[in-house]
Amino acid sequence: EFCDATALNTGSPASFLIGDVMDLTTARDMGNGQPLYCVIQVTTAVTSGGSATVAFEVASDAAAAIAVDGTQTTHSKSDVIGKASLTAGWTLVLPLPPEGSVAYERYLGVVQTTATAALTAGAVNAFLTIDPTGWKAVPDATN
Repeated sequence: EFCDATALNTGSPASFLIGDVMDLTTARDMGNGQPLYCVIQVTTAVTSGGSATVAFEVASDAAAAIAVDGTQTTHSKSDVIGKASLTAGWTLVLPLPPEGSVAYERYLGVVQTTATAALTAGAVNAFLTIDPTGWKAVPDATN
């Protein structure tokens, strides 16, 4: 899990690392030979004082503070999405290339790129799964 109702960056339009990163030295053979997906779900609607757009990418880098200047290795990237589409419950599924077909650097994370105008609010969940259509959130059990 990279993000759990994590606020999106509301700074000036630019690219930002959001949430946590995964250290791939402890998670080799991601997906155990099965296709792997990054699911991004909007938990709080995205707002902006202007006509902001957002794109998301799954990227890796040699440093835990994954670069956002174009030197990071991009593994999957969304199209540009207008803020009006990013309502609570909106979900994006990004397929990841299998390990071995491309080189993954040590740390893996999610990058948010905002354009046109700064965001004023918005939050997302972001996580990896082998079954993006069958995944469903359920409350923690109380025993």
